[in-house]
Parts: sequence; structure tokens; C-alpha cells
Amino acid sequence: MDTDLAMQMVTMQTAATRGSVQMAVLKKTHDLEATLLNTLLQSAPAAPPPGQGLRIDKQA
Repeated sequence: MDTDLAMQMVTMQTAATRGSVQMAVLKKTHDLEATLLNTLLQSAPAAPPPGQGLRIDKQA
């Protein structure tokens, strides 16, 4: 009887630890993806002001 209870406790602790690790990995993955997205968006050029880029200067 004692071994069954001990085994249940170990199983429950293992499941809790596994859940905590999965949540930590999920949060870290989200943070890394958000950082990558912010980096990519910062390096992307902004749209030109209105009226600019309507004609091509072939003499340049």
C-alpha cells in the first residue's frame, strides 16, 4: 500500500514538473519569436512619404 502511494506521488510530481517545463519552453519560444519579429520590423524600411516615388529619374 505504501509503495502504491509513493509511486502515485512520484508520478504526480513528475507530471507537474513536466508541465512546468513545457510552460517555460513555450514562454521562451514566444519571447524569442517576438524578439525576432521586432528585429525584422525595425530593419524594414518605412513607406515613402506621399508623392515620393511616383516618377523614375532616368538621368540619375
